[in-house]
Amino acid sequence: MTEVASHIVWRRGRWSLRLARRGVMASAGLALALVALMGASLCLGDYSLNLGQVWQAVFGDGDGAFVVTTLRAPRILTGAFAGACFGLSGAMLQSLARNPLASPDLLGFTQGAGLGAVATIVLVGSGDWVTAGAVGGGLLAAALVGLLSWRGGFRIWRVVLVGIGVGFTFWAGIDLLMTRGDIFEAAAATQWLTGSLNSRLWSHVAVSGIGLAVLGPVALGLGRSLDHLGLGEDTAAGLGVRVGAVRIATAITAVLLAAVAVSACGPVAFVALVAGPLGRRIAGGPGPALGPAALIGAALLVAADLSGRTVVAPMQLPAGLFTALLGAPYLLWLLAIQIRKGTL
Repeated sequence: MTEVASHIVWRRGRWSLRLARRGVMASAGLALALVALMGASLCLGDYSLNLGQVWQAVFGDGDGAFVVTTLRAPRILTGAFAGACFGLSGAMLQSLARNPLASPDLLGFTQGAGLGAVATIVLVGSGDWVTAGAVGGGLLAAALVGLLSWRGGFRIWRVVLVGIGVGFTFWAGIDLLMTRGDIFEAAAATQWLTGSLNSRLWSHVAVSGIGLAVLGPVALGLGRSLDHLGLGEDTAAGLGVRVGAVRIATAITAVLLAAVAVSACGPVAFVALVAGPLGRRIAGGPGPALGPAALIGAALLVAADLSGRTVVAPMQLPAGLFTALLGAPYLLWLLAIQIRKGTL
């Protein structure tokens, strides 16, 4: 391992890995903050526990075993994994488009995944097919946005406007399905659409965790190419980047990440929009900062769920409500900035 002023370089034979020192420190700090939030979420609630009781519940058979292992741990882990998927998806799309408005919830991808999942819940029933429905809906939305916004090339303002229109269309489809389902199917879909982590099971942990484990390394592997694309397509091609292949792989990976997250916890708003810019600001580099973005997405969703359980206890509010309270003012500020720059 070699250390320089601003980077850490690992070398092993012909292979080497170069990491920005500030990015590594930022990721370590964010990981510690995420662990602290998860610990607080395990302890706090209607049935309060201390760290010793949580430890006994996890590794023994303490009084709070049911609360920790059945009620809280699945929702916390689902929130962390799904939030990381949202964060990665948003950061990849924003880096690909070189615009902070390129987020899956603004481009209609989240709504497409939501329509696919609701259609599965209403027509087939909740179960293992929800993830497949969400993935199919997300890919359909991405294909529609791409086809409708292509005019000899992509302009970000056109993609955003088309994405908003496609998103509203898919929301109309969701409303139609809700009116055609029976009361129990509609109730299940309504709870899921609020972006709530309530009643999450270990099956949701498995879906979000496996999705992140499979797609996360792919996303991180594309990070260097995305960094080069930020220098311009010609420069990136000169550095050996296969621009077309990287664009397609990035778009597909980002859509799949968003669909996995939506299938696990519903279409939680603004996490994907906020995580990428915050990650780049904290990491301090020009690249996509995918690692910090994933950690910020996880921390935001876990913190939103914790707030929903404790702010107005004993009533529980959905995590999506708190992410909307944070994200809506940020979106308005971001739109004002883009209009002032003349990019919208």
